Amino acid sequence: MDIYQEAVHYLETQHVPVVVEAETDVLEEDVFQEEAASCIFSPFQAESLDFPDTPTSCSPEEMLERRLVVLKGILESEEVYLRELEALLMPMKALRASAGTSKPVLSSRQVQTVFYQVPELRDMHQSFYSGLKAQLSTHRQTDPSSGEERQMSHTGFELIVGDLFLKMVNQIGLYGGFIENYEEAVEVVHKCTQSDPRFRTLAESMMTNNGADKARTKYTFEALLYKPLDRVTKTTLVLRDLLQTTPVEHADYVALQEALRLSRSFLSGVNESSQCKREVMLSHGMRRQLMRDGFVVDVSEGERSLRHLFLYTDLLLCTRFKHATRGKQDQYRFCWYLPLAGLKLRWVADHERSSDTHLRLHTIRSKMFILRQQLQQQVKGVRGMNLGARSRKKLEQMELLLLTHSPVYRLELHSPSGKSHTLLFSSMYELEEWREAIHKLTADNIETVPPDLLTLTSACVKLRMTQQPPLQSSNAVEDMESLCGTLTVAIHSAWGLQQPTCVYMCVEVDGYEFYDTKAQTHSSVHSLNPHWDQELSFQVDGAQNVKVLCVSQSDRQDDTVLGKTTFRLDSKSLNKRWRRQTLQLGQVEVTLSLKYNPHPLNLPSSTAQQQPVFCVPIESVAQHEGVLVPHVVRCSVEEVERRGMDEVGIYRVSGTTSEINMLKAAFNSNLREAVTRLRSAEVNAVSGVLKLYFRELPEPLIPTELFQSLATTLDIQDINSRLISMLALLQSCPEANRHPFLYLMHHLRRVSEKQDINKMSLLNLATVFGPSLLRPPVAGLGHGGPAVDISQEVEVQVQVVFCYLQCNNLPEAQISVAHDTDADDETTHM
Repeated sequence: MDIYQEAVHYLETQHVPVVVEAETDVLEEDVFQEEAASCIFSPFQAESLDFPDTPTSCSPEEMLERRLVVLKGILESEEVYLRELEALLMPMKALRASAGTSKPVLSSRQVQTVFYQVPELRDMHQSFYSGLKAQLSTHRQTDPSSGEERQMSHTGFELIVGDLFLKMVNQIGLYGGFIENYEEAVEVVHKCTQSDPRFRTLAESMMTNNGADKARTKYTFEALLYKPLDRVTKTTLVLRDLLQTTPVEHADYVALQEALRLSRSFLSGVNESSQCKREVMLSHGMRRQLMRDGFVVDVSEGERSLRHLFLYTDLLLCTRFKHATRGKQDQYRFCWYLPLAGLKLRWVADHERSSDTHLRLHTIRSKMFILRQQLQQQVKGVRGMNLGARSRKKLEQMELLLLTHSPVYRLELHSPSGKSHTLLFSSMYELEEWREAIHKLTADNIETVPPDLLTLTSACVKLRMTQQPPLQSSNAVEDMESLCGTLTVAIHSAWGLQQPTCVYMCVEVDGYEFYDTKAQTHSSVHSLNPHWDQELSFQVDGAQNVKVLCVSQSDRQDDTVLGKTTFRLDSKSLNKRWRRQTLQLGQVEVTLSLKYNPHPLNLPSSTAQQQPVFCVPIESVAQHEGVLVPHVVRCSVEEVERRGMDEVGIYRVSGTTSEINMLKAAFNSNLREAVTRLRSAEVNAVSGVLKLYFRELPEPLIPTELFQSLATTLDIQDINSRLISMLALLQSCPEANRHPFLYLMHHLRRVSEKQDINKMSLLNLATVFGPSLLRPPVAGLGHGGPAVDISQEVEVQVQVVFCYLQCNNLPEAQISVAHDTDADDETTHM
């Protein structure tokens, strides 16, 4: 029985008359009235049905009892739908694995087409189901028999679910992609069912469990594929039924009204897309269609403003959103537009912020943090709800300020007419999605027809797919699966590059931005298989998703995104132990590890800076960076091997002091910036900063207490016995000392292999590095053994390093600590 009909039946059994009135809705006013008739028979035209208004002749208690019945029905329906989605996704992993074999069931492209957006829909409804179930479970634990409690809650006034529905409807745009892809997915299923008996067997016998009774229902693949299509068309009906049983004075009423409006707007938009109602006729039978929209920051004369950007098939339209006043609909004001024909795009990352901007962002984040704490500690009851609503409103305002002033990724738009505009994004992932969408349209030969700006701007209310800015505070109901604490992502390596290039990885985490939630690795050297082994740490609150991008860097052109993906954080499987994953970013595969330490966050600090690396014990630097060979050593060595192996006198000829000090300061403050400068620095300055690092270590790389033992070892006449003794002494060194030393020794051996060109023999290199790597004990500090004559100190330093360089069985260095201490690798293909 339909939910509404069930409600009507219940009210009639209680002898409550149901009043039905005609419905008008100014939000449904057609923008393109001449095309309205073409939409009557659309399968998505939910608005063509007449929905009765809320029954008016029943008490609040009766309405709330009916409301609870509706909510329980929605929960049961969600549970069934989730089982259907799980059944649809069950063969995905096997089909994807088969795609890489010599006899695939489906190709990789076909697998992507068939399951497009289904995992995201499953995750969205799982989150909604979990939240609704938790709210209803909490409500059931409340005993309504107490007269005092019944008077306060009316057996349902404290059951708040409106924000859950609003959160789900704000993500309903996922269905748009599924619907657009649906016909192609069904075509693939039909084709493969006919041509491959293996797929036919699978497609005709898919099973789903029916809950606690353990019964199983048999589906066809196509039947399961239709389920999301069927589900989304009922969203408006479900919300309408729930709103009918929610008293106007209930705290959920406004949120449910907005969710209903957004749902109806989405379905109307889908209908318009299917019947060209989202389009405007151009010449030669072409149509102007909305392709994408969203909130961006527009920069004009140095001022930043939050704007709603609309991408049509032939132009970009920038508008200013004006919220509706009571009794009126939302409106948009025209700002500017640019034709896509001949439009040039350029994006840059402007990471340099003024001290005033840093202070302003810190102030905003601190206020957000305090408001967030207040919301978590708010008291229950009517007074607590009022205080919470005010705090949440302030938190939204702070988030909007942060959204306006924190973006650093700049997309410049240059039109052939000479007009230019600059947009800012806080997420590189979002910027790349916009850039891809615009570039795809500009690549075609587009004929631009001057738009009717008044009509086009007025149409934005009906055509928009993004309803509001992406604010974390708009989700009033907390997701129990979100993360709060320290999330660490270790980026290991990548492979699959088409040609050697410098690349870096960008990682973005969602949730509240009390701290920076975006970070990048340093740029790799030119390579087909770059390695970083770099840890990126995030202080997160409300984090659920991670976005990863692989970006190539070139001195001659803009950075280029080679691939990107996003994946959901599983709070149940993440812990303090590393968990290794392999991600598919287009043609590039990236290996990374994650670990998570849950804990309450502290108030954001305005003095958060990178820990310096020069003049700091090497074990402290290695521990902080999560490696065994510090990045300053690795990056400098890689750069010398890239372009300094043929340099005459490399390591003997000094670079300029000013450039070496500049590189030192960069490594002490910003690793990514330091590596970028390293790429363009004079090669002798690169070798100079490496020598300076070892020279300024508080304790030498070979511990001082081994100086006397090594000096004694040099007196052993038998070469093999001498080397065995020296390797044994090296093995006694701490890991943080031994592995950087071995790494440097192997590098210097490779340098000497080109001594015919660079004139640097092993003895020359030992003479340069010996005094920095090994130092004699200081008299009076308690080091045992007889003192070495000062005239012999340098000779001992040089000869010890020279002996290690001559050793043919020198152990290999371990560069990074092991991050795969958990279970087997989990390979995630996105």
